[in-house]
Amino acid sequence: MSHVTRLTLVSHAMTDAMADGQFPADEQLNDTGRRQAEAAARPDIRCGVTQLVAPERRAGQTAQLLGLQAATEPRLADLDYGCWCGTSLENINHHELQAWLIDPAQAPHGGESIVELIDRVAGWLDSLTASTVAVTHPAVIRAAILVALDGPPESFWRIDIAPVSRTVMHFRGHRWTLRL
Repeated sequence: MSHVTRLTLVSHAMTDAMADGQFPADEQLNDTGRRQAEAAARPDIRCGVTQLVAPERRAGQTAQLLGLQAATEPRLADLDYGCWCGTSLENINHHELQAWLIDPAQAPHGGESIVELIDRVAGWLDSLTASTVAVTHPAVIRAAILVALDGPPESFWRIDIAPVSRTVMHFRGHRWTLRL
């Protein structure tokens, strides 16, 4: 029987930027987010696994409230929104936003394209050798799901990741599977 690596990806809890429809900056959790993370804390998430967290404050606060002693992993960083960080959707140039949403290779905001994010996450997934719990961002989790399913980058926006949700994947036999 081949070795199985279990990966549990936890999306960070709610922030004001999420509630207000803004592109995230390095904001902290809001009161709702803190309550979400505290309610989601369960001992089973931290038993005998490597614990990792994205470098942003919202991910670190979520990990702490979940009771994790997680090491920072830069490749779990949120999608780089470039000059759009902290900006609400209504203040973004409509044509640039549409280009970015339609073409996953575009990054008109000076940040990271969806294709670049997927490549970064794929490299991180390839590096995993032990069962891991990772607190990160919805965009990173979407990218991991696309890697596991060999899904096209155009499907990125069709995956909804809720705050403090858990996505479980297994690596066995040289491939990732998504566990629902």
